[in-house]
Amino acid sequence: MEVEIPVVIVGAGPGGLATSACLNKHSISNIILEKDDCHASLWRKRAYDRLKLHLGKDFCNLPHMSFSSDFPTFVPRVDFLRYLDDYVTHMKICIRYNRYVNDASFDATHGKWRVCVHDTTLNLDEIYVADYLVVATGENCDPYIPMINGLESFEGEYLHCSKYLNGRPWYDKNVLVVGSGNSGMEIAYDVSTWGANTSMVIRSPVHYLTKEMVYIGMSLLKYISIEKIDKLMVFMSKMVYGDMSKYGLVRPKDGPFAMKKKGGRTPTIDVGCVKQIKKGKVKVYPAISSIKKGKIIEFADGKSGQFDVIVFATGYRSSVQKWLKDYKELFNENGMPKARFPDHWKGENGIYCAGFSQNGLQGIHFDALKIANDISFTVNAMKHHDADANAGIKLLDE
Repeated sequence: MEVEIPVVIVGAGPGGLATSACLNKHSISNIILEKDDCHASLWRKRAYDRLKLHLGKDFCNLPHMSFSSDFPTFVPRVDFLRYLDDYVTHMKICIRYNRYVNDASFDATHGKWRVCVHDTTLNLDEIYVADYLVVATGENCDPYIPMINGLESFEGEYLHCSKYLNGRPWYDKNVLVVGSGNSGMEIAYDVSTWGANTSMVIRSPVHYLTKEMVYIGMSLLKYISIEKIDKLMVFMSKMVYGDMSKYGLVRPKDGPFAMKKKGGRTPTIDVGCVKQIKKGKVKVYPAISSIKKGKIIEFADGKSGQFDVIVFATGYRSSVQKWLKDYKELFNENGMPKARFPDHWKGENGIYCAGFSQNGLQGIHFDALKIANDISFTVNAMKHHDADANAGIKLLDE
């Protein structure tokens, strides 16, 4: 079965949905291919219960549709999913679910993208032929667990945070959360509130701010330089938290927003974990050096402990290089764009990417508008060219 359509979008996460909506606004036919049986599967199937958007809703809406006024400033996961469901309906987005993309390549002879897909429901192969290909599988595709010496022989339970819902099963158990990003800090806090003996691994210096601080900072970025905003953020953090170095939390030398702009690393938004660390309810360790027989874990500072559960909040990896044959036109070996924001979203021969800016939902908003506007400009330019050519042919005929 072969389907021809102007634009194929791979991935029905927020990036794919936003791009499709923007293309629909330009009346450009498109279709989203999604390997799962639902859209926004990361949010729907692989997110923990207490998750909320860490940024205020003013910075998280997708193009052409704001959040409802009755939503709280920091939108819970279930409400965000409700918003996305309404977005799909309202923006008339066309999604084909259970479509696993085996490979995609550019046919230079015909100037088209050929996307080979397997329909896992009907067990059929399909080919989609398109003028433009949008990669919207995003940064957070495949769960990543680092290689740790001895992990394969660990006699306790270990899992990636994508499988974590809540800490209810681990009351009074020794739980180690690996990772100091937003997910790691929030899961460590959640586990501790469920009565587990909680510890976490924090390997690197980290900025920790409240949601309100980040909201203020992002609001002021329109008017004040990043340098001044960073000084304000660090000052506020010190006022609220004090010196946390004795607990294992060290602030980086660069400011939080400067780090985000330079390397895509976001500050950690604290939802209560720092207070738990101060109270001694969450212990902090440096990097894991090895896992010994049984459940013993040794750390880089020479200390060790026995743990029943390890939760790896160690992020995700892009899967682009697994299926996109011509990925090097736009992506590096890690499946991330070669160019940094704001020049990351477009490659050659009609390939684009949405959701790879390392700027969250705000970056997705930017990507979708840029991609749709660019495709619309190209399509309209071709129409005018064809119209001019046809007019020339008519004059010759006359």
